[in-house]
Amino acid sequence: MQTNVRERIPGLVLLILAMIFSIFPLLSMLSAALQPQGSLPLGISWPSDPQWHNFVDAWRVAEVTPLLVSSVILVIGVVPIAALCATMAGFALGQLKVVGGTVVLMVLIFGLTLPKEATIVPLYYQLEMMGILNTRIGLILVLIGTFMPFAAYWMRAHFITMPKELSEASAIDGANRWQDFTKIQIPLALPAVTSMCLLLFLWTWNTFLQAIVLIDDPSQRTMAGALQNFVGQYTTDVVLLNAGSLLIMAPTIVVFLIFQRHFVKAMISGAVKG
Repeated sequence: MQTNVRERIPGLVLLILAMIFSIFPLLSMLSAALQPQGSLPLGISWPSDPQWHNFVDAWRVAEVTPLLVSSVILVIGVVPIAALCATMAGFALGQLKVVGGTVVLMVLIFGLTLPKEATIVPLYYQLEMMGILNTRIGLILVLIGTFMPFAAYWMRAHFITMPKELSEASAIDGANRWQDFTKIQIPLALPAVTSMCLLLFLWTWNTFLQAIVLIDDPSQRTMAGALQNFVGQYTTDVVLLNAGSLLIMAPTIVVFLIFQRHFVKAMISGAVKG
């Protein structure tokens, strides 16, 4: 269905406002990061002599290299396992008649309402009792459990819209449930799985609270934990803080730009099916 120019104007205006709302903070941070160290940047003002070496200094002061390695390890440990478990759970809840499926769904919805702050103390003592406190394994398990309610509910929302006739046709052709899941359902669910993996990556990369509380060794935390290195007892280096924040945000922005088409495709697909 074609629309005229007058009908497109409100959408274009909202899109431009959203772009400004998203880009303005990044421009403000960039202008602040290029100011001389020790200064107090105010607003957006491009410096006459940009201090590009501030990014190198921020990388060195925050000791980003070990945190970068740690973040990559956590992402590799969390995203594949969480994506696999969530996809299988979503298929079971959306396509199969699982005994107690309604109860499981209610538990997942309840898990979506729990704030991280309410669970961090019980998780601390539970990991201590299990002997995996202050380890990446413990943090990986916590992150998988934290993300699972949303991830499983996300995949269920996709699988519940898939026609039952697909599974029935595959069963007539002799395919069992596992073959139906791997050879028919998964290829059709790639946009939803990819967008879910993107969200899992962003959340794992930006994890701060769980990493700070559950791991004592700063070098085993995520890159978000590097921001505390710019905050002293009496002063805060605002310039290096902005430079370090941009360094931490850069991988997430790059990954999102690469996979944003899959994310938009999954959102549009869900909206059209719904």
